[in-house]
Amino acid sequence: MKPCIRGSATLDRVIRIGFRTGWAALALVAALGSLDLPIHFADAAAPSGLSLPNTFGGRESKDYLLESTGNGVAIFDFDGDGFNDVFIANGTTLDRNGGKPTSHLYRNDGRGHFTAVSEEAGFTKEGWAQGVCAGDYNNDGRTDLLVTYYGSNVLYKNLGNGKFADATREAGLPVSGTRWGAGCSFTDYDRDGHLDLFVANYVDLDLAKTPKPGQDPTCNWKGLPVMCGPRGLPMASNALYHNNGDGTFSDVSRAAGIGQPGYGLGVAAADFDNDGWPDIYVACDQTPSRLYHNLRNGKFEERGVEAGVAYNFDGRLQSGMGLAVADYDGDGFLDIAKTNFSGDLTSLYRNEDGRFFSDVSREAGLGVNQLLGWGVLFLDVDGDGRRDLVIANGHIYPELDRAQVGERYRQKTLLYRNLGNGRFADITRMAGPAFEPLRPARGMAAGDLDGDGYPEIVIVNMNETPSLLKNTRAAYNRVTVRLVGAKSNRSAIGARVTLEAGGRRQVDEVMSGGSFYSQNDLTLYFGLGTASAIDRLQVRWPSGSVQEWKGVAGNRRITAREGLHDLTVEPFTQR
Repeated sequence: MKPCIRGSATLDRVIRIGFRTGWAALALVAALGSLDLPIHFADAAAPSGLSLPNTFGGRESKDYLLESTGNGVAIFDFDGDGFNDVFIANGTTLDRNGGKPTSHLYRNDGRGHFTAVSEEAGFTKEGWAQGVCAGDYNNDGRTDLLVTYYGSNVLYKNLGNGKFADATREAGLPVSGTRWGAGCSFTDYDRDGHLDLFVANYVDLDLAKTPKPGQDPTCNWKGLPVMCGPRGLPMASNALYHNNGDGTFSDVSRAAGIGQPGYGLGVAAADFDNDGWPDIYVACDQTPSRLYHNLRNGKFEERGVEAGVAYNFDGRLQSGMGLAVADYDGDGFLDIAKTNFSGDLTSLYRNEDGRFFSDVSREAGLGVNQLLGWGVLFLDVDGDGRRDLVIANGHIYPELDRAQVGERYRQKTLLYRNLGNGRFADITRMAGPAFEPLRPARGMAAGDLDGDGYPEIVIVNMNETPSLLKNTRAAYNRVTVRLVGAKSNRSAIGARVTLEAGGRRQVDEVMSGGSFYSQNDLTLYFGLGTASAIDRLQVRWPSGSVQEWKGVAGNRRITAREGLHDLTVEPFTQR
């Protein structure tokens, strides 16, 4: 298949002209439907076998905030066969009349078809599962999972035989009390080669003390009696657990300086100031979002307000949900996209110099749709070397469908194309049939599920079956880069990759957590455009060591191992 360069380049030129002359981006997109874009997504969930429905609270109405947040998804290779599998956290209902739902683990047969293996793999726990993050916390070469819950979080240790064991108690993590675990991230914050664990907590919720819809002034929205919160409910505090290197963790939250109360949801750990040490950003709901700057001595300094990422562009509080982190503008610094409540823009924080950010959401063109956003991805959907933006949306009140308030419970998933000039264009209507349905979406993650080098997108839909978005037309050159640590943590979480090809320099980092409650594939994806080879590939490992390779062929699956000079290079599966 040849790259659709002509149509793609034409689209970019016309939309740039439209922005300069004041045309609305939406009108431009509607007028350009005939262009042959290298973007055409179809929903392949049903034929792939991703068919189990989600369970999370009431379908027609919801009495408590607990029923609204939904679940995350993780894309990772749990059995070490080289093919990405899918894990979807699952919830329950307050009346427990929905059977005995557990989380879902799907094994990939290597061709993008999945079989549910949840029970035999050890995922039998019921309850209010929330988010998931992945990482090899004990450096045994197998990827483990942390699943957050309302109640007690669960650390699932990968046993390497297709099974997982609940290692929460033996690892020294809390197994009693009630916490509302939200987003999470494995991160080696002290760079000792062992993955630590950060968990955001949402609300210190006691259902017995929580009013029902309409019983409090805060339990109404646009005249509708709705569930209460989070405003008016007790705030929770985030938690940081230090990996002791022997399979156990210690709670160092207070000593590390990250215990400020708030309504924490999405989490991303990444090196925002390019000093080689991971920082932590938390999207907060109706409290200022947090940026924990790593002081390199086991402590963090919270500087969200000073950095410009606590509020929106005019200093207002937001209901932050999910996060995506990437260098979308190619300046070598990692930027942040944050989804928010309906009636608000998706925040786009451009990293200016490693310490300060600017909210450029309006200038970037993200104000056309103001839906209720959850999962969010910076993803090069067509392989042109620029990170596009995918946003999963869905309201929290099912009651909207029976009211006349101008909003709907199910909402569209959005695709914004990166134009390479700091702006994005909404091309949702041109992106194929997978972007047509309205969804009650929550978590979302990306990863290559069929081995062709193009990442698929999995979306968790509340009380419905999941979606699997596959681009059937992408045709540009690409590479994937998988990293294996040695002195660094085995998952290479925190490693920074710099790639130069076709005159373009791209930067990315291996991250745990992100999106909303979800985990993208730990393998990094780079579009090369029309370039057929990588001019320079550099890896800065979490240990501080740096390796570099030149003249690496494109359209390959690349594996780099810390300390080894030779790369493993394999061809992709043909479409």
